[in-house]
Amino acid sequence: MENLDAARLQMAFTLIFHIVFACIGMVMPFFMVVSHKKWLNTGNPVYLKLTKAWQKGVAIFFVTGAVSGTALSFELGLLWPEFMEHAGPIIGMPFSLEGAAFFVEAIALGFYLYGWNKIPPKFHWFTGIIVGIAGVASGILVVSANGWMNAPSGFDYVDGKFLNIDPVKALLNPAWFTQALHMVLAAFTATGFAVAGIHAFQILRNKQNELHKKAFKIAITFGAIAAILQPISGDISAKDVAQRQPVKLAAMEAHYETSKGVPLYIGGIVDQEKKEVKYKIEIPNALSFLAFGDFNAEVKGLNDFPEDEIPNVAIVHYAFQIMVGIGGLLMLAGIFFFFSNWKKKHWFDKKFFWKVFVLLAPAGFIALEAGWIVTEVGRQPWIIHKIMRTKDAVTPMPGIVYSFYLYVVLYTILTITVAWLLRRQIKSLNSTPISSL
Repeated sequence: MENLDAARLQMAFTLIFHIVFACIGMVMPFFMVVSHKKWLNTGNPVYLKLTKAWQKGVAIFFVTGAVSGTALSFELGLLWPEFMEHAGPIIGMPFSLEGAAFFVEAIALGFYLYGWNKIPPKFHWFTGIIVGIAGVASGILVVSANGWMNAPSGFDYVDGKFLNIDPVKALLNPAWFTQALHMVLAAFTATGFAVAGIHAFQILRNKQNELHKKAFKIAITFGAIAAILQPISGDISAKDVAQRQPVKLAAMEAHYETSKGVPLYIGGIVDQEKKEVKYKIEIPNALSFLAFGDFNAEVKGLNDFPEDEIPNVAIVHYAFQIMVGIGGLLMLAGIFFFFSNWKKKHWFDKKFFWKVFVLLAPAGFIALEAGWIVTEVGRQPWIIHKIMRTKDAVTPMPGIVYSFYLYVVLYTILTITVAWLLRRQIKSLNSTPISSL
């Protein structure tokens, strides 16, 4: 295996795993503090039991997120030394601030986990809010660094040198807001539906239904709201990509010929040799409108870009279709939940209702992973858009494939460990009587 292929595979593999741990770790604290607040307001011991169960989940994902995130930090220097040599001084600020946010989160989590009956109840609850806010801040700062790779700013590039560095401008690059908004909503959607699906499954098994129904409502409320807002974020992101990275937009839609009034493709099989999409459904003029707000706007096609600057069209297109398709499904599921809770409460007594959300439990994370594939593969062949190619940033040292195998083992162990811990926590939750709290 070539060094470049091994390095890209290792980065992709570790990101695919880390993003799940990171998203759950940054979203679940909000579920926890809502349950905690309900216990403070009502004194209902069910909410106390739920809060203490969720805090254990937060602790598990905080630790695994820290481990997998630290491994990723080492990867940047190990795999992409040329990138880090030049990019480090420019995007060091978001990484430094992310480290500070991580420490704040760790301190607040320590107060929360060990503060029961030791610090004032309201302050104890507030430390949980700090855990959530610091976690989201960490995610936004990391996404800002990734946004810089898509929209480099904060420096002058002269004769192959990075001059006049402005870290603040790099931090607030043109892509940071759209990517951060889309990512945060995706994290809340994926985690909300995943946690809701786990509790829905326990309800189907008739395990402590009162507790799991309360847990389900908290989690799905967050997930449903985020899913309903996500199309707005997606529209903002699409318009941003159309302006800054037109080749990525063309790959997302497998759009080859530059033209006006371009249709939007739904589905389809990409034939990269013939440069066409078969068996697709077309919505007339929709791509022009979604990209530029004009039904007759011109959209540049892939044939107008140099061959060596075009990403893998099939991968980007299929990933984009998966992301949008699942996102639309989850939006409808969110509307379905709110309608059921408003007008059809008797559906909560029907098995079909809970089965819907059990089936949708992994959907948000599938969409989230697909979205990151669109972002990262769609930027290729650039590691810094229009500045540095990925092949020029990779380490010249041989044997990277063995590092890839090592990381596969490490992340597999992490995943098995987390699955075992969560299974144990769920069994404990179902078997511990509320009166024992």
